[in-house]
Amino acid sequence: MRIAVLAGLAGALALSGPAVALDKVTFGTNWLADPEAGGYYQAVVDGTFAKYGLDVTIMPGGPQSNGGMLLVAGKIEFFMGGDMIGDFLSVEQNIPTIAVAAHFQKDPQIFMSHPGVGLDKWTDLPKATAFVSNGALNSFYAWMRLAWGFKDENVKPYNFNSGPFISVKDSIQQGYLTSEPFEVEKQGGFKPNVFLLADQGYSTYATLIETRREIVEKNPDLVQRFVDASTIGWYHYLYGDNTKANAAIKKDNPELTDEQIAFSVAKLKEYGIIDSGDTLKLGIGAMTDARVKDFFDKMVKVGIVKPDTDYKKSYTLQFVNKGVGLELRPK
Repeated sequence: MRIAVLAGLAGALALSGPAVALDKVTFGTNWLADPEAGGYYQAVVDGTFAKYGLDVTIMPGGPQSNGGMLLVAGKIEFFMGGDMIGDFLSVEQNIPTIAVAAHFQKDPQIFMSHPGVGLDKWTDLPKATAFVSNGALNSFYAWMRLAWGFKDENVKPYNFNSGPFISVKDSIQQGYLTSEPFEVEKQGGFKPNVFLLADQGYSTYATLIETRREIVEKNPDLVQRFVDASTIGWYHYLYGDNTKANAAIKKDNPELTDEQIAFSVAKLKEYGIIDSGDTLKLGIGAMTDARVKDFFDKMVKVGIVKPDTDYKKSYTLQFVNKGVGLELRPK
């Protein structure tokens, strides 16, 4: 579960002259290779990272991995974070990491319901049996309780198996936009109603690029190049030919099917997970102070983070909002 990028240099590298050594960096993802990391794979395979002077190794995550700890320990340079709760808690615990870009404008967390059983609207869902994981109880479901009246007494344990949800028609289940609905369609033979939490007010960014504060302070050029190249990778992955990127993803995760990849990419586009809202003017990866404060205030109200947390230390706008890659979006 997932609860949990300089054009100037590129131009210089393109000039004739002696070869310039690429900066080697490792980027850890928070899950197995999948289209949700497609932009980074794209930037590797199409040479965008190399154009920006970077030799990037993608280190896929998984249920037993902890890329965040590897980042803190100095074993990797960048990590793909989840939502901003982790960033706020890192500040509270004096963990020296910082978010430098938000490649998902919307968190892909969803809830699903069966169609045609009185659970077709978001406001119908609080009355239903809810299959929820332990991790969600203290994050987005805690927000759902306060903001929308969902109840603990309706909760049944969700162990990342959609079988119980499929068999209980008056139930709802948490999921990831690009994953569980596909599974339910295949196993259950029906298309579930899908409710994206982001569209109901859960305003966190997701797939945040995390690095260590010391890297931002001592080598901001490296961070800028990684952010910019990753952003361009996302434009190419969403709107260009992503065939080679998908082949690289499948090499790292052989169990992934072409059908699943196609479903995931379609949902990322349909729901504006990566390119919507502020990114339409500021570019993919955009963040704003107002958006971060909004989510921070909501998490304080829920009791997940402390009200005196210096949340502004959790992120920086230094490397985003520059319009990088805007010309790559289809007109």
